[in-house]
Amino acid sequence: MTAHGTEAPEEFRAALESVAARRVRPEVTLREVPAPRRIAPFSVALTGEVSGVGDDEPDLASGRFILLHDPAGQEAWQGRFRVVTLVRATLEPEMAAEDMLAEVAWTWFADALRDTGASARAEGGTVTRVLSQSFGALAGRANDVELEMRASWTPLTTDLGPHLAAWAQLLCTAAGLPPLPEGITPLPARRNTVGP
Repeated sequence: MTAHGTEAPEEFRAALESVAARRVRPEVTLREVPAPRRIAPFSVALTGEVSGVGDDEPDLASGRFILLHDPAGQEAWQGRFRVVTLVRATLEPEMAAEDMLAEVAWTWFADALRDTGASARAEGGTVTRVLSQSFGALAGRANDVELEMRASWTPLTTDLGPHLAAWAQLLCTAAGLPPLPEGITPLPARRNTVGP
């Protein structure tokens, strides 16, 4: 795993090592992508996808995990690190009528932090629901419901592995995958392309 910025500080390198060492569910494919360069002196970015059952099936959920580090700290972050995430998923059409969909989705985020032991402060974010209805020649198509969650938070330690795991859990929940039974650790998957 690489990061933009020269001579990354020790605490940022330790954070990267903890992220690279963390294994996520085999259904989640991770890839490193270029990180934003203007928000913080040091950063790294990953994309993640939860694929459908068949090769020709669309992804069930996708998103980004960005780790930002400013050795001087940023007041808005309340710390020197900030995790910024995005999760997008297509939901079942009947979810369009759920008035509490955004509130429920935000509980997925809180549960993911708690379940993975990702200690954080200054959590914030948005949940957006988009309903697409088809008309005319496309009138026979089912309605599409897309969910987009943007969340950011400040980790309390440099052990960022649990924070990656929380985001991966959120991806899987949004994709509709059942939770892993307690005590079950996912095996490393060949599709995960994140490494030191």
